[in-house]
Amino acid sequence: ITTNYDCLLEDIFGFNPLIGNDILLSNPYGSIYKIHGCITDVSKMIITAEDYKQFDDQYELIRAQMLSMFIHNPIIFIGYGIGDENIQKVLRTIFSYIPLNTPEADKVRHNFLLVEYEKDSSNHEITDHDIIVKGSNIRINKLRTDDYKNLYQNLATINLPISAMDVRKVQSVVKEIYAGGTIKVMITENIDDLKNSDRILAIGSEKTLNYQFLTKPEMIRDYFKIIEEANSSLISLINKQTISDSEYFPIYGFGVVCPDIDNLDAIKQIQTKNLARFIREKAARKIHNHKTIVSIIADETIADSYKHTAIMYGVSSGQIPLEDVEQYLRNLPESQRKGSDYRRLLCLYDKKKYKS
Repeated sequence: ITTNYDCLLEDIFGFNPLIGNDILLSNPYGSIYKIHGCITDVSKMIITAEDYKQFDDQYELIRAQMLSMFIHNPIIFIGYGIGDENIQKVLRTIFSYIPLNTPEADKVRHNFLLVEYEKDSSNHEITDHDIIVKGSNIRINKLRTDDYKNLYQNLATINLPISAMDVRKVQSVVKEIYAGGTIKVMITENIDDLKNSDRILAIGSEKTLNYQFLTKPEMIRDYFKIIEEANSSLISLINKQTISDSEYFPIYGFGVVCPDIDNLDAIKQIQTKNLARFIREKAARKIHNHKTIVSIIADETIADSYKHTAIMYGVSSGQIPLEDVEQYLRNLPESQRKGSDYRRLLCLYDKKKYKS
């Protein structure tokens, strides 16, 4: 939930933004709530004093929607001080519905962390903080620091029982069921009888169901999301597949997340050999002084058919930074993530970034 106008968060997480009253009756999972509007829809932006007055008049339903999430999930406030009116409104709303000195109120207090900025502070200790709400003393958790990197790293180590990617896949199937139309229902004792093209929502116990998905091309396509989510159970599916001696596959990053991959060292040697051969036989002929991929693409003296080898040379020689390579790979449309050029460059990036 954010009050920012920019699109940074949805770009990072790949979640859908819900703006203003779009929040009502929505499914919060996999979404970003933008309660004060967004630059993508100027009509819904809350800026002027009159905007805020109208917003407060219409805010009750949005507060009720947010209240359920606040009660059932951990709350981390970043970017606000304890005296901020937004913080005070949230706490007043929560404790106007939840009686103080009850188990429910205690659960909310333990779930609440306020992160306040304190210049040049490397503090990592979370302390108790008392505030007055509705005339009563409320104790919450607070962290005052300038070391946000440590906070993000700790959040990133949380092991979730299911990944956001998995949930979004299930939601896409459920959405089709809600929409109606032609729905095929099949009861089967053996999941192996189903076709790969079937869209399946399986219900059962762990003893009877074994859900596995993603082919090698799909893992390459979703490489960055899989790495970011540290989805080791999904990566372990590599053990069900065969990687040939001539195949390009980004094994180094996957190996960092899931060290239990079978024949991990052998697959790494395959990638090292394939990349070295290509650099030696092809890319080394395209020596240049370009420092970015954009400048190579714009260079009319390099034929289109040779731009990929020029990029490979620039990356292998260290002239082009890995940050530039990552941005280029992420921005490629999905239709261009299926060819050998993409796989080869991704494998070179993967090895240089994760080999150590």
